[in-house]
Amino acid sequence: MHARFIRTALAAAVAAAFNANAAVPNDEAAVVVTATRQPQRASESLSDITVIGSEEIQDAGPAATVTELLARQPGIEINRNGGPGTTSNVFIRGTNANHVLLLVDGIRVGSTTIGAPAWEYIPLQQVERIEIIRGPASSLYGSDAIGGVVQIFTKRGEGSFQPFAEAGYGTWNTSALSAGFSGAQDRWHYSFQVSDKRSDSFPAVNNPASAAYNPANRGYRNASSSGSLSFAPAKGHELGASYLYSDGWNRYNATFPGPASDAYKQSETLSAVTLHSRDQLTDAWTSTLRVGQSADDGHNYDNGRAYAAIRSTQTQYQWQNDVRLPLGTALLAVERNEQNVSSSTTRYLVTSRSIDSYLAGWTAGLGRQQWQLNLRRDNNSQFGDKTTGLIGYGYRFSPAWRAHVSAGSAFKAPTFNDLYWPGAGNPALRPETAQNREASLHYAARGEEASVTYYHNAVSNLIQWAPVDPANLWGAWLPFNVARATLRGVTVAYSGTLGAYRLSSSIDIQDPRDDMLQKTLQYRARQTGKLALTRDFGACDVGTELQASGKRYNDAANTQALGGYTLVNAFVNYRVRDDVTLFARANNVFDKRYALVRDFATPGANLFVGLRYAPK
Repeated sequence: MHARFIRTALAAAVAAAFNANAAVPNDEAAVVVTATRQPQRASESLSDITVIGSEEIQDAGPAATVTELLARQPGIEINRNGGPGTTSNVFIRGTNANHVLLLVDGIRVGSTTIGAPAWEYIPLQQVERIEIIRGPASSLYGSDAIGGVVQIFTKRGEGSFQPFAEAGYGTWNTSALSAGFSGAQDRWHYSFQVSDKRSDSFPAVNNPASAAYNPANRGYRNASSSGSLSFAPAKGHELGASYLYSDGWNRYNATFPGPASDAYKQSETLSAVTLHSRDQLTDAWTSTLRVGQSADDGHNYDNGRAYAAIRSTQTQYQWQNDVRLPLGTALLAVERNEQNVSSSTTRYLVTSRSIDSYLAGWTAGLGRQQWQLNLRRDNNSQFGDKTTGLIGYGYRFSPAWRAHVSAGSAFKAPTFNDLYWPGAGNPALRPETAQNREASLHYAARGEEASVTYYHNAVSNLIQWAPVDPANLWGAWLPFNVARATLRGVTVAYSGTLGAYRLSSSIDIQDPRDDMLQKTLQYRARQTGKLALTRDFGACDVGTELQASGKRYNDAANTQALGGYTLVNAFVNYRVRDDVTLFARANNVFDKRYALVRDFATPGANLFVGLRYAPK
């Protein structure tokens, strides 16, 4: 690592971590499961984690997207090809967009052809909370988790019967409606909710010189629902089911001009269904069986005529055993994932594969010390075996101060497109691999939390699509294991109070470098910062958010710079009575003009107002 980078990162960490004006919230008492696949307090975790709770999701507003909410978290950047419903990507700690694994209620969700989920169609209205792991996690979850894991938990019923409803309207003729109910009675827990969001949006491409330019608005619609039902036949036993369904479309700009480009439309249907049985077989042994399937269906239309369709599914079986030991808890699990793809226009040489996985883990705490060990072996029917592991150690210096270090490996299997795209796939591709090292220092006392995390992630065998003839960019492109990248950085986070205000913030200083070209990776900034400040005035809550990003590059050669930007948002919630709230949210209040992807538009100043009914 360059000495200059080390000095700059550490100086920023020391200056920001314990400055009351620099700050990300993470409730140390919160119980998380994603970091170990077992319940544990956030204060005991040896991973770099963030929990987004229901209050923060509500403050984001019903017009918000999952990617917009993720972009306000430390270590995360996004890009998007236009307005709502357009293709979105999530980057964690500078890794590629397909290096982030998405889980919904414990099962994998994502396309097996491009290797990433359709974030733009994940409905935020159906989400109860989100847990984020920054850093490789293949030793727990297998392929894809080179950059980290985002796990979404849909709503679950607790307490007495509670209905809710929400409606709002805003800029670009945007509307959002949602309603549902949840509760628990006797040994039953239940929840059900539906939502509908639509918008006229705005032109996706803002460069008149682009062949895809079209000044017409690019409309968007998304309808979704989710639900859960569980039953406890006896103490320590539970049978349950949950589902998430999202169906939407957006109009997009064609890559050539002409009247027909007004009628191009892409639709996407996402679904995830899970059945589980959780049984405490003895005082020390809990067994969990989970069966689930996720699907991603995409269709393209021209003037109402479907001309391309592709479907990918992942059918998953999991058996996990948690065994309490004299010291700590053991994890033993087996999994099977059956992946399939079908297309109306593309003939893949292979259309299915299976992955059988075996994993073991151990977490323990003794006095001031904390340990975590994980080992996983994945057998993929296409490329064979891959073993990954993690070792972590933590030490609590005092009730307020703790530190941890960890080392772990990760990998990503080639996708169906990488291997078998007709005329271009490369069946000889090897998995991408990563070796990560990190260290973190945490402080938590008197309502304040601060952390500094340093990481170094070396990624090898990156799969890169490149032209067969470098001089002919319009010729044939093929995928190769040619690239290497080193991702290093420091994340500084703080949350606490400043007088009557609650604040949270983070600063990321990173060097996501392509080792082959000695250039910064596309769409990644070397510096980002996030800040949120809120205050209660009796029945009224007000808040403001700031999101800043440094310069990025649109191309691998770093010749097309995308300027840095700072966005300011504001929101207010006014409780008319205990169960009725008026809310308003203004995003990009200073109408900042910026670009996440060259030639593609981003939202200007916009406002959304609404009414929420939610009995306590």
